[in-house]
Amino acid sequence: MSPQIPVKALLIINPNSRQGAETSLDKGIEHLHQAGIEVEVVTAESPDESRKAIEKHQTEINLVILGGGDGTISSMAETLMDCKLTLAVLPLGTANDLARSLGVADSLEAAFNAIIANHRQRIDLGRLNGHYFFNAAHIGLGVKVTEELTDENKKRWGVFSYLKALFAALARSDQFAVKMMVDGRSHRMRSIHLAVGNGRFYGGGNVIHKDARIDDRQLSVYSLKPQKLWKLLLLAPLLRSGGHQRHRRIFTATGAEIEVRTKRPMAIHADGEPVCYTPARFEVFPEALEAIVAVPTD
Repeated sequence: MSPQIPVKALLIINPNSRQGAETSLDKGIEHLHQAGIEVEVVTAESPDESRKAIEKHQTEINLVILGGGDGTISSMAETLMDCKLTLAVLPLGTANDLARSLGVADSLEAAFNAIIANHRQRIDLGRLNGHYFFNAAHIGLGVKVTEELTDENKKRWGVFSYLKALFAALARSDQFAVKMMVDGRSHRMRSIHLAVGNGRFYGGGNVIHKDARIDDRQLSVYSLKPQKLWKLLLLAPLLRSGGHQRHRRIFTATGAEIEVRTKRPMAIHADGEPVCYTPARFEVFPEALEAIVAVPTD
């Protein structure tokens, strides 16, 4: 979009996410007005309400600003694609992994400044059995971590709630057999945790792969082989930094299409929300959506 075209934005905020950020939000909205950006502000408590708001205003706007967590934002991916609207993110969730991938996770001020700077970039989307996602999908341990992440724990522990949830999930995790096809290449293994990532970050700042980007036109997959708890804890720094691709207890691969089958149906969560069960087909959709970023990578 040319910089000369006026920015007309719809700002959708989950009222539960807004709590505690009212002053920063009001200040940021005022800065948008001062920069000449027209903003219509609506609150929405459900994906359905957000979807209806976007569809109602789509002919009047050229930017949708979503304030909330990764699950809230991910639920709007298909609507934004269908309406051909640009996305901007306000990091109001616990993890804010999409905001990290876009370079605006440090603060609301950084996110509002990025909107005013108006740097736009095409980003990829992942699709899992027909469901679109931004960051990552999990089978096994990752699902159990998500189940342990109650709203109460998030409010009480913040980003540290992920660590608390991890220890609770480890106590009830089981290994499972996996058959995987990555761009036609077959792999078999036993796993306790399998993740497929489209973006760079997941789980509150963990890196899916050290070279992963949300615009690299491919998916990154890794699988943790069954191992003792103390060995898993030693792997934590590698999982945090994304430098785990050469560890013998971790399988890694990249590809545009990934199929995953398990002996019994297993739950899959994407961007922190339950989506479907195995068997699963993952695909990458390159340059599916335009987004506001802090600094373009091209």
